[in-house]
Amino acid sequence: MTTITKKADNPTAHLTPEQIEALGAELDAIRQEVLDTRGERDAAYIRKVVDVQRKLELGSRAVLLVSVFPPAWVLGTVGLSVAKILENMEIGHNVMHGQWDWMRDPKIHSTTWEWDNASTAEGWKHSHNQIHHTYTNIVGKDNDLGYGIMRVDEDQRWYPMYLGQPLWNFINACFFEYGIAAYDLELGKNLSKPKDKRPESFKRAAKATLKKIRKQATKDYVVNPLLAAPTGSFLPALAANFTANLVRNLWSHSVIMCGHFPEGVETFELKAIPEKETRGQWYLRQMLGSANISGSKAMHLMSGNLSHQIEHHLFPDLPSNRYAEVAPKVKAVFEKYDLTYLSRPFPQQVASAWHKVVRLSLPNGWLETTNAKNLPGQLALLYKLTTVDRKTRKVIQLGLERKAKQQAQKLAA
Repeated sequence: MTTITKKADNPTAHLTPEQIEALGAELDAIRQEVLDTRGERDAAYIRKVVDVQRKLELGSRAVLLVSVFPPAWVLGTVGLSVAKILENMEIGHNVMHGQWDWMRDPKIHSTTWEWDNASTAEGWKHSHNQIHHTYTNIVGKDNDLGYGIMRVDEDQRWYPMYLGQPLWNFINACFFEYGIAAYDLELGKNLSKPKDKRPESFKRAAKATLKKIRKQATKDYVVNPLLAAPTGSFLPALAANFTANLVRNLWSHSVIMCGHFPEGVETFELKAIPEKETRGQWYLRQMLGSANISGSKAMHLMSGNLSHQIEHHLFPDLPSNRYAEVAPKVKAVFEKYDLTYLSRPFPQQVASAWHKVVRLSLPNGWLETTNAKNLPGQLALLYKLTTVDRKTRKVIQLGLERKAKQQAQKLAA
């Protein structure tokens, strides 16, 4: 995952500036076609999804009132999990992108929607819509790339602390809504400052986030279980709400990881991005910095159509139900300009993303030079890297990289 400008086989090297702008014009035409034809069919779609989600959540919570009975617990927990996923992925995420603002329905509008999540709508819209979608996959600028807590590129310096990144990525997945809330607040960056140096905007946002977390926790872990208490279902209802939130967190984390982290997705350096990036150049970065998940209509719905991550990043304001329709046209543009349209089934994309998490938790070259025969020695070397000073560590790492390069050249010969 070396940044694209440092690759010997830069996948954009064959494109002229004129071709990049022509590519942009073709994608603009695809977008405009949807804008010209969106209407009642699309409005009916989102209203139906919202209606189904709300009825499913209400029905599931009603079933959990008698969740002391195992079949009711299973049914209510599954229903609530699906309802939470639908609300966050297909409804909340897309509504807050402004995909449905054209309907002028105050109940389904980016300025009024508050989702079933620990992070506030305002905080998320800033970090996601304004930062992530603008600086997609720019290392050090796009915190969606590793959420600011992981090594996401070979060019990032390796430190021993990164050995723990598979563990803390899993923990982040389990409590993803809180991780997103912390990420929206840039919590680490702001808490590292003295209290009197923290910006007022952070203090206001932190207060709003804590209020939101308290509201969410009260709903799921106090009100719903208390309502179930008369039937002896307080603890089962409490466990059901916790399980539903856990399922939603694990699912959304997995889907989002598949969008920008699998092997084959490109990353970029800020200094390599033109100061006045053209529309075509921006489109090209979105195309190469995103990956799709192939699958059924149910997969697309439950992923919030982020299974069409490429199309979403090209056209974040188009109705999500239209991504499947434009995907073949977008793929044709990729093929016309000899670019790789990265799409795999969900299990493969998840495995690829986690492979990268593990690979980048290790020093460059370590995994490539390790086999069953030399594993004990390699583990001893890895331990040594965690105990030596920075200068010695750098020398050892350079040796590993050199050895890995030599092995790769032998295999290629």
